Amino acid sequence: MKPAEIAPDEVAWHARSGEETCSALATSLDGLGHDEAARRLERFGPNELPPAARTHPVLRFLAQFNNALIYFLLSAAVAAIALGHVIDGVVIVVVVLVNAVVGFIQEGKAERALDAIRDMIAPHAVVVREGERHTLDTREIVPGDIVVIEAGDKVPADLRLVRARGLSADEAILTGESVPAEKTEGPVAPDAVLGDRAPILHSGTLVTTGQGIGVAVATGPRTEIGRISGMIGAVQTLTTPLLRQINAFGTRFTWLAIATAALLFVFATLIRGYAPLDALMVVVALAVGVVPEGLPAVITITLAIGVRRMAARNAVVRRLPAVETLGATSVICSDKTGTLTRNEMTVRHLVTAASVTAISGTGYAPEGEFSGPDGTEPAPEAEREALIRAGLLCNDALLVEHEGHWAVLGDPMEGALVAAAAKAGLHPETERTSWNRLDEIPFDAQHRFMATLHDDPQGERRIFVKGAPERVLAMCGTQAAGGTALPLDPGYWQECIDACAAGGERVLGFAGMAVGPGVERLDFDMVEGGLTFLGLAGFIDPPRDEAIAAVAECRSAGIAIKMITGDHKGTAAAIARQLDIADDPKVLEGAALDGMPDETLRRVVEEVSVFARATPEHKLRIVNALQANGHIVAMTGDGVNDAPAVKQADVGVAMGRKGTEAAKEAAQMVLLDDNFASIVAAVHEGRTVYDNIRKVIGWTLPSNGGEVLCVILAIILGVTLPMTPVQILWINMILTVTLGLVLAFEPPEPDVMNRPPRPRDAPILSRFLVWRIGFVSVLFMLGVFGVFAYAGMRGYGIEGARTMVVNTLVVMEIFYLFNVRYLHRSSFSLIGAMGTPAVLGAIAVVVAAQVLFTYAPFMHDLFDSAPIGLADGLVIVVVGVALMAILEIEKTLTRRFAL
Repeated sequence: MKPAEIAPDEVAWHARSGEETCSALATSLDGLGHDEAARRLERFGPNELPPAARTHPVLRFLAQFNNALIYFLLSAAVAAIALGHVIDGVVIVVVVLVNAVVGFIQEGKAERALDAIRDMIAPHAVVVREGERHTLDTREIVPGDIVVIEAGDKVPADLRLVRARGLSADEAILTGESVPAEKTEGPVAPDAVLGDRAPILHSGTLVTTGQGIGVAVATGPRTEIGRISGMIGAVQTLTTPLLRQINAFGTRFTWLAIATAALLFVFATLIRGYAPLDALMVVVALAVGVVPEGLPAVITITLAIGVRRMAARNAVVRRLPAVETLGATSVICSDKTGTLTRNEMTVRHLVTAASVTAISGTGYAPEGEFSGPDGTEPAPEAEREALIRAGLLCNDALLVEHEGHWAVLGDPMEGALVAAAAKAGLHPETERTSWNRLDEIPFDAQHRFMATLHDDPQGERRIFVKGAPERVLAMCGTQAAGGTALPLDPGYWQECIDACAAGGERVLGFAGMAVGPGVERLDFDMVEGGLTFLGLAGFIDPPRDEAIAAVAECRSAGIAIKMITGDHKGTAAAIARQLDIADDPKVLEGAALDGMPDETLRRVVEEVSVFARATPEHKLRIVNALQANGHIVAMTGDGVNDAPAVKQADVGVAMGRKGTEAAKEAAQMVLLDDNFASIVAAVHEGRTVYDNIRKVIGWTLPSNGGEVLCVILAIILGVTLPMTPVQILWINMILTVTLGLVLAFEPPEPDVMNRPPRPRDAPILSRFLVWRIGFVSVLFMLGVFGVFAYAGMRGYGIEGARTMVVNTLVVMEIFYLFNVRYLHRSSFSLIGAMGTPAVLGAIAVVVAAQVLFTYAPFMHDLFDSAPIGLADGLVIVVVGVALMAILEIEKTLTRRFAL
């Protein structure tokens, strides 16, 4: 086949042999000629991920102003400036600009995600061209190039191996597998999932052991990592529920305000005979009263405070609205490896012919206890000691400690064996010195075992072997039992292997034999028979202790957990059971999703708790299906394979320590401690933020509503306005920057995590809030006209009467603040009466401001206010107390009737 006829990205290369691959790509082990390589480079392009199409920065910035909320804010600014309150108008414009700048910066996250993936491709590689090895820039690699790879190399392109010697690769960024994947030359089934494609090395992954030679079968965007990059670019950034609701509210509110103002102007001029200029001033008063100009700024501040609180709990929010969205999360889709688990292999069981021993402890820390089936300390056993020593000596890994954290240098499973030996009381370095290694047969995926030759402390020589249990069993004729060698019992060992696998454990087998003092070197014939089987070790990547508690808290909060992992079905199911993700967690392999209609998948995602062997496409479809069912989805992950789904989710959560840069850039939130429990803490804060936003809205809108009703009623009745436009603006300004702001600092209510998540389409103005806004607005209006009439009866002039009205509105707002601080329980309590330092400080500022408003001569000149008597001040306080009592009764009744 001519190279011009091939389409490398459309071929299942893992199902072809190395010879077939070379033939199809018109190449050989001597490599391409330089001229042919140049032609292919021109045809296929450089081996790099293409930059995404970018919107011009100016257009991106201008687009930030194209939404109803911004128009709403600018309308408020115009209204304020029209009344001569330039400072207030300028502040609103500044808020608009700040929001635009933040949005402009945040929209670049997708571009940075793609840049982070591009950086994962290695800068140089060894390539064979015309029979000679050359070190080339990876951008010059083309399909058909012969690439030489060895331990420590980052794979520069998707390679079909033609030679592999002890080769393994860390593919966690693509598959989520906890341990390196073994790589071999032989073809596998065409429908093999990504993690089972043994003859393929994927671009961006890391070679951990061995050497190999491969044919480049895909470069640049045609590679697996390039395909994921394309998926990230295709994912549309979602608007959060809060922003959607505020945009819709702003649109409706703006049109309602315009329509009301126009009707009022017509009514005032045609029915009440107002002069057009006087009618215009009335309309301006209405506009000032109706527009809650400080509300968007206070909402932004509330979100920012939530960001600060989350940062204190190791959750860094990269996108402000994600704070609120977390509170609405109904499903958390979590990667397993490194998120719910430690991403550190641990020996969980040792199996000998006589016993099964459990080992406690997690990770590589040499801390843990041995216990028998009944939980007691097991009796000493020579076979178990021999098994542990074999695992330590037939081993190349080292454990290192840094600042109290233990890590492994080498293979994770070998590191777990060293930790198990230390838990058993063996000192790794002392043992390795006493049992001097003379020779070894390195592990190779073809023969599936490792063997070492040692001098023991008694001067004898001994061979230890570890590897795939069925392979090691085939090399044995006896088994260690009771201090002697008995005939091998394959049935018993197979039952033990099956039991470990059913528990989600990976299993290694161990064997040994004594040899004569003249043996200096190991060969395959020497170990192919005559070994004594010592036993099995079962490994697992254990769940985090704190993740178990976090999952339980999520379930109590009505949040479902979906584990989506590239790991095997059995392993994933075992971890799910240990985490108690569901009462009976159902498991489905990703291959079952291929070809499944979207409608069927929408049903399946509600029933299944664990998705194993999942590819990036599977993860993305699962998130989409959950969102189509109305869920608000948080997706956690740390690898490149998680990035598309992380970006698609309503809240993408990346791991800060072990997460790739691509995952972090695609996420809205990054966990500094890689701790699943921090997500639950963030959800707690998110719910608190949403409660506080509702409190801000529930407090702000009735105030404005009361002012508007007063203006409308005055026009309808043809009476004097109880407040001037500038006095209305004074009330809004002094209260917004004080009382309105303190609600952003409110602590969580006690039951915040005992409520189910709110639905995706739940309006920000619930039935209760709509009722509350209308009810309180009417109470405020009645209070205003009642006090206005009282002031007239007391002989106050228009200035004094309006001053009493302004003070009455402020006092009613103060008492209403104490009522609205608790939406879900009574405010009549010691805690409710005491308030927070922020509340008490704000009230002190408001009282001082109102004293100035009422008694300072310069304020009389600015706002047409006048002094009032102390007794009338007490009447105003009584009005506030009465309002509080009425609202507490109303709150009790609405809770009883579930409004």
